[in-house]
Amino acid sequence: MERRRFVVFSDLDGTLLDHGTYSFEPARPALEALAEAGTPLVLCTSKTRAETERWRTSLGNAHPFIVENGGAVCVPDGYFPAGPAFDGREAGCGIIAFGRPYAELRRALEDIRAATGLPLRGFGDMSVGEIADRCGFALGDAALAAERGWDEPFVGVDAAGLPSVVREAEALGLSVVSGGRFHHLVGGSDKGRAVRALSDLYAASLGPVRTVGLGDSPNDEPMLRAVDVPVLVRRPDGGVIDLPGLPGLVVAPYAGPEGWREAVLGLLRDGA
Repeated sequence: MERRRFVVFSDLDGTLLDHGTYSFEPARPALEALAEAGTPLVLCTSKTRAETERWRTSLGNAHPFIVENGGAVCVPDGYFPAGPAFDGREAGCGIIAFGRPYAELRRALEDIRAATGLPLRGFGDMSVGEIADRCGFALGDAALAAERGWDEPFVGVDAAGLPSVVREAEALGLSVVSGGRFHHLVGGSDKGRAVRALSDLYAASLGPVRTVGLGDSPNDEPMLRAVDVPVLVRRPDGGVIDLPGLPGLVVAPYAGPEGWREAVLGLLRDGA
């Protein structure tokens, strides 16, 4: 049987990064093991391109990455021998866009706010200081989080009011996904669609690949359903989200980067 190369897709917040401190230090042994094995680690996050570039630098990561809940795939120049068709280029990367433009999402959030009467506030309504306070970021990191292209995080709705927001979004051809801190208004994109597209690029370059995905939040579900080996990382309280009908699901023993480390080392040891 032909041996397949592994490609690992991973969420950041609450998964590879600690929910409270944003540290990835506990995951370092697994990060080093992936690098030693030559296994690509693809960051798949709700963060913006600018934010993710910062984390790629900290992690020493040179692989493609997925931003804004699947809004776009970013491929470093020259990464694939036969480059795919790109929708644009930014900061040394080719961009494959799946989401609706940010200006369109901003107008839609205004319409949803008016229709529901809820005090919805997106990042576009917040100062950099407020984003920093809500996320626990330094001001510089909050400014990077505000540079959005395909996804609008928002607050101002509880569980009882969320169905009405979802209905109004769907009437506009959009959808709402939920992460660890915010709900997100997106259009035409999710993490799963981007993961499948990037997996196809890897397969065209490397031959058959076996994909692993790690996440902790509802917005990670499309990614986990798009990979061969889905891994659910525990939330800070030790619980996990409900993912019915997902075959082969692996549940990490701990939350955040500790759980990420144990799951990745276990998969490498067992050959996934």
